[in-house]
Amino acid sequence: MMTAKIGWAMAFVLLGFLGFAISQTIPKIEWGIHDPNRPLPPVVDPGPAGPPVPAPSDAVMLFNGKDLDPWTDNKGNPAKWKVENGYMEVAAKAGSIQTKRGFGDCQLHVEWAAPVEVKGESQERGNSGVFLMNIYEVQVLDCYNNKTYADGMTAAIYGQYPPLVNACRKPGEWQTYDILFHAPRFDKDKKLVAPARMTVFHNGILVHDNAVLTGPTQHKIRLPYIAHADRLPISLQDHGCPVRYRNIWIRELKD
Repeated sequence: MMTAKIGWAMAFVLLGFLGFAISQTIPKIEWGIHDPNRPLPPVVDPGPAGPPVPAPSDAVMLFNGKDLDPWTDNKGNPAKWKVENGYMEVAAKAGSIQTKRGFGDCQLHVEWAAPVEVKGESQERGNSGVFLMNIYEVQVLDCYNNKTYADGMTAAIYGQYPPLVNACRKPGEWQTYDILFHAPRFDKDKKLVAPARMTVFHNGILVHDNAVLTGPTQHKIRLPYIAHADRLPISLQDHGCPVRYRNIWIRELKD
C-alpha cells in the first residue's frame, strides 16, 4: 500500500511539473524596446583572446576556415562573403547568409571580430548578428567604448534583454559566443506550448542565464510567437560592416 501511495505521489509531482512546463508564461519586459534610458550593464574585462576553440567530436562544423559550402544567401544561392586566412568576412552588398541545414535545440559556438578600423558609432559600428532558427538574434556589435541602447548592444538578445555585463574585447580582437538554445514548442493547433530559451556566454562570461524570449527579435517592435518548423537555419547578418567570423560549430541537442 505504501508503494502505491508513493507511486501516486510521484505521478502528481510529475503532472504538476508538466503542467508548469506547459503553462510557462511569456515574461513582461518593463522597459520599452530600445529605450535609451534603460541602464547599461557594467563593463568586465574578459581577458585576452585565445586560439580557436576546438570543436567536440560530435559537433557539426559550419565554418572550417576554408569554404562556405554549408551556407547560402537568403535566396538559396551560393554565399558570397569573402573567405581568407581562416575566416569569412561580410562582403559589401552580399546580403546575409544562412546554413543549408536546419537546426532546433542546440549548443552553438561562434567566433567573431569587429573591424580593426573604427567607423561610426552606436549601431553603425561593427554591426552584425547571429540568428537562431533565422528568427532569434544574439546581437553582434562593437561596444568597446561605444554606447548604444542596452537591448541592442553586444551580446544582447536583440530588442529584449541586455547582457548581464559588457564583456567586449577591442576592435579586431577575436571574441566568442557560446549559445545554448531551446527552440519554442507549438502544439498541433499551432499554439505556443513553451517559449524559446537562451543561455549565452560572451568571451567565456555568462551574459544570459536561461532567458525566456518574448517572441521573435525585431527592430523597434516586439512581436508574438508565430508557429514555425522545428528546425530552421542558423543565419549571420549583413548589416553593412565588414565583421569577420571563424570556427563556427554546433551540437544538436536531443529533447
